[in-house]
Amino acid sequence: MTRAFLMVMDSVGIGGAPDAAAFGDEGADTIGHIAETCASGRADRGGLRSGPLRLPNLTSLGLGLAAQAATGCLPPGLEIGGAPRGRWGHAIERSRGKDTPSGHWEIAGVPVTFDWGYFPHTIPTFPASLTQDLIARCGLAGILGDKHASGTEIIVELGLEHMRTGKPICYTSADSVLQIAAHEVTFGLQRLYDVCDVARELTRPLMIGRVIARPFVGDDPASFKRTANRRDYAIAPPEPTLLDRLSEAGREVISIGKIGDIFAHRGTGRIVKASGHRAIINAVLAATRDLADGGLAFANFVDFDMQFGHRRDASGYAAALEDFDAMLPELFGALRPSDLAVLTADHGCDPTWRGTDHTRETVPVLAFGAGVGAGPLGRRDSYADIGQSLAAQLGIAPLAHGVAW
Repeated sequence: MTRAFLMVMDSVGIGGAPDAAAFGDEGADTIGHIAETCASGRADRGGLRSGPLRLPNLTSLGLGLAAQAATGCLPPGLEIGGAPRGRWGHAIERSRGKDTPSGHWEIAGVPVTFDWGYFPHTIPTFPASLTQDLIARCGLAGILGDKHASGTEIIVELGLEHMRTGKPICYTSADSVLQIAAHEVTFGLQRLYDVCDVARELTRPLMIGRVIARPFVGDDPASFKRTANRRDYAIAPPEPTLLDRLSEAGREVISIGKIGDIFAHRGTGRIVKASGHRAIINAVLAATRDLADGGLAFANFVDFDMQFGHRRDASGYAAALEDFDAMLPELFGALRPSDLAVLTADHGCDPTWRGTDHTRETVPVLAFGAGVGAGPLGRRDSYADIGQSLAAQLGIAPLAHGVAW
């Protein structure tokens, strides 16, 4: 029986979203602009990387062809020398947001057709009643931040004051999110989680998609560093996802990285926490050894987005793509003949774009495995086509949304 391995390259968009202008993102193209930056030499950085973008394994799966189909332009360095080794296409997001939950839920068969709540671009950004209730219920001296901000920059700005006063740093972004940063030692990790539990309850009526705990360590702005103990508190999907259906059918589900948090731990089966692309690919490789027939392993590779996209670091993003690409032959060799693997993304985060937020983009859909064959999947009019196709491959009842390829 087929097993499935679904891997989200967080934020690896390929441009071309038809409605990008409505999000202020017309012209954004994560892969295309990274490739152009590398080809021009602007992504060269000491011993980190140099020269054109080199992704031989992703290119062999059809990444360049998918990007060309989405935008009409083949990114430099992603020219394929022969026939692709898998099936390739591009998918359009139907969900109304360009955030992590919307993208992942739609990939798993549930487009988000409602409007998330967002915090305004004002200072303060949070409603006074929300702030007052959070302070009172958690016994806080107050909060810091209360604005739209980059997570790394606001820690540098307010970290010392946070450590002195004990006030957590609360901030948001263009996503439907409330993020709370606190020092693991001076504030306490469990206390941070407890505050986020209360914030999750308080933000639910506002339809805020996620509350995120952002712990950090260090003694001063030069040494402050966010840790791997991040935790996401998400609203549960409004309909049963592929994960729910598989769990109901008695199939094994392995959720790797932040997948469990994204789906509010509903239908997510065995949770494997891992941080960093090497650790996550190792967890996927472990799943190839022990995932039961008919099961699904679902992984998110968040560092593309978190470490490089939001920080607008094109050179670092390029190096991360090249490192990830170099790991893929291990996965190719570990798959069984009947296995199906799919690489995709949940949105874009163009490191050459203005601001620090996600970008509304088309995403690649790269399907491979010994029995998959090769050729185009074409344009998919919803990410939900991925979940529907996996449901068909795994032999469970069709999902409510999406068209199988």
